[in-house]
Order: sequence, then C-alpha cells, then structure tokens
Amino acid sequence: MDPQFWMLKWQNNETGFHEPEANPNLTANIDQLSLAPGSRIFVPLCGKTLDIPWLLSKGYEVVAAELSHLAIIQLFDQLNIIPDSEKLNGVTRYDVPNFTLFGGDIFDLTADMLGKVDAIYDRAALVALPFEMRVRYAAHLREITNTAPQLLVTFDYDQQKLDGPPFSVISNEVEQHYIDHYSLTLLQGKEINLKGKVPAQENVWLLK
Repeated sequence: MDPQFWMLKWQNNETGFHEPEANPNLTANIDQLSLAPGSRIFVPLCGKTLDIPWLLSKGYEVVAAELSHLAIIQLFDQLNIIPDSEKLNGVTRYDVPNFTLFGGDIFDLTADMLGKVDAIYDRAALVALPFEMRVRYAAHLREITNTAPQLLVTFDYDQQKLDGPPFSVISNEVEQHYIDHYSLTLLQGKEINLKGKVPAQENVWLLK
C-alpha cells in the first residue's frame, strides 16, 4: 500500500473512518497513561480527527503526523486557525499554540524533528497499514518516540471477509511488535460490526 492510496481516499472524500466526535476509547482510557498536565501526546496518521481538539481541551500538548494535505487543511479549518509552517527535509511542520503537525510520510519523520513525546495515542495508524508496513512502522514509532507509552486501538476479525483498512491485528501480532519493549495490558475488548459488514472485536491496549 503506497501513499497514493491514502491521497486518493481523501481526494475522493472516502473518509468513512473519520468520526464526528472524540473517540470513546480515548476519552474513557486516557487516564490509564497517568500523564501529568501539559504532557505531549503523539497522534500518528491523524487525519482530521476530533481527538486532537479534545486532547487540547484537556490541557495536553499534541504533536501529530499526517500524509494527506487535504486532511491537514480540513483539520486546521476545524480548529479555525491558520498555522505557521516550514519545510524540513521533505516534511512540512505546521505550528499553532500547543499543537504541531508534521505533514508528509511518517517514515521521513525523525526523533530530532519530533521532539520529546510523553505518550502515543494510536487509534488509526497501526491498523491502517498492511502487515509488512506494520512491522516497519512499529519499529520506527519506537525509535522516534524513545519507546513512549501508548494507548493503542486494534481490530480482530476474519480478514478474508473484509479487505482492510482497517486491517485485522490480532493479539499475537501486537505482542510480536511490542512485547520486547513494553508491558502490554488489554484494557478492554468490545464486540462491534466493522463497517456494518463483519463481526469484529475492537481492542484497547495499554503499552507501558
């Protein structure tokens, strides 16, 4: 799956993955990260998620990454603010008070560019990638965040019944990516009907 796949999704307004409010997995479980006020939270592959203004409203600083320029425009339109921007080695950095967004390929993002990260909220990044890219992504995420603790959302379903994304990421795969670097806790598992097409379990993981 190359970047063009997601660019076309946004261009064609095929954004059914976008939610009309902050994700309940975030609002119900953010305290599990035991973050101090003003902590800096990284949201990879953020789209135009309303999770970001929710985090900002709770007093957190947010840093995010997104490939689609259209998603970035719509996100800042929602925030009703025009960011400052600068080019950094193929990635564009956008800044507004308490929020920094890196526009471009997340694999071009470095630890020095990203800066300090106190926690990661991954609702839509790991599950957006096919397996080979998930292996690379998980390693890259650990590297650029210095293995910051994570709140991770995954789906477990019969992949043969529905093409991703979101892709099925079973518990054993979560362990494969992260068990050598984190203590893993399954905070909750909920039965859902994914895209209205296939039964699935939505899992929320705490990685510390």
